[in-house]
Amino acid sequence: MLKQVEGSRAVAEAIALCRPEVICAYPISPQTHIVEALGEMVKRGVLAPCEFINVESEFAAMSVAIGASAAGARAYTATASQGLLFMAEAVFNASGLGLPVVMTVANRAIGAPINIWNDHTDAMSQRDCGWIQLFAETNQEALDLHIQAFRLGEELSLPVMVCMDGFILTHAYERVDMPTQAQVDAYLPPYTPRQSLDPSEPVSIGAMVGPEAFMEVRYLAHVKQMRALELIPGWAEEFRQAFGRDSGGLLHSYRSEDAELIVVALGSVLGTIKDSVDAMRERGIRIGVLGITCFRPWPHDAVRAALAQAKQVVVLEKSLAVGLGGIVSTNVRTSYTGDARAVRTVIAGLGGRPITRTALESAFTQALEGSLEALSFLDLDRSVVERALAREREVRRSGPIAENILRDLGVVGARIR
Repeated sequence: MLKQVEGSRAVAEAIALCRPEVICAYPISPQTHIVEALGEMVKRGVLAPCEFINVESEFAAMSVAIGASAAGARAYTATASQGLLFMAEAVFNASGLGLPVVMTVANRAIGAPINIWNDHTDAMSQRDCGWIQLFAETNQEALDLHIQAFRLGEELSLPVMVCMDGFILTHAYERVDMPTQAQVDAYLPPYTPRQSLDPSEPVSIGAMVGPEAFMEVRYLAHVKQMRALELIPGWAEEFRQAFGRDSGGLLHSYRSEDAELIVVALGSVLGTIKDSVDAMRERGIRIGVLGITCFRPWPHDAVRAALAQAKQVVVLEKSLAVGLGGIVSTNVRTSYTGDARAVRTVIAGLGGRPITRTALESAFTQALEGSLEALSFLDLDRSVVERALAREREVRRSGPIAENILRDLGVVGARIR
């Protein structure tokens, strides 16, 4: 059924169609509308049987999800930004225990300084935690990926993180095609856990494991992730046949068949990149796009095949590995069969900074001309940076960087001496 709805509400309705039995909720922007909507559905009896548990923190949310999943319940939660960091220990525990929790991450910047707007720093900080990570380009894809996430996680007994851009998607009203309960039931079978606590057959989980077995346990987690690479494409095709639209999969290409330059990215920014590519194609420029849906496990072979004909690659990413540069581009270089020096990293949109077509087309043109640096920052105001560096050279007690920059920009009042 087609409906105009907020992204968070669309995801909440999709989650409800998956028949979760335990939902653990702690509010943090920009994911709060998702759990609020689910709480409303549970209270009205629309989503039943389901236990909606208000907890005291994000750490508690993941801990309750772990307990529920270990007991054999289909469990779900959502978080963002500092909330994901607060539950980090439990996030590792969920994957280490092989529990198929599904969690929405409404991507948001990490402080300090405090910033509530969108980038991918939160999810990227947990890229090696053992969870499958799927990134949505649109609200329709976010809705669809959650349905696929439950099936994938429960088949492999692994947790799945569905990432959707905070505010850009979570708070945007778009038309989506909401499936029926019968459609979801036909695609997503009733939950049959691979492991479940049973009082009649008591076991311990999460017990101490020494050097004699720890490597084997971790290796098996890796094997399961590699198995996901085999399952995802087939199940995405099954989803297409059942629901009538392409959604999910490992990655998707756009106008890249004859492209000399391919731009790689994740999330909602792909829409703006595609608009830029369309405009440049009209001028005869051979440029295409590669959107990564499955970031973990990294689809090495699929990326390598998609980039095989490209002479240059630009990776646009909304996170920064401080002291290194690009996170996604580091993965791309392992898959690109051409000269690794032809892979350029463009950091963009940190803290919610707008990513415009004008800026993108300029960066892509520089790449084609050979003048784009190996690591560049889209729309970085270098004059502000230089003032901050000069201040530190001149004054030992130069003060906090963020507040000084805001004063330079006239956003806050001058310091009182």
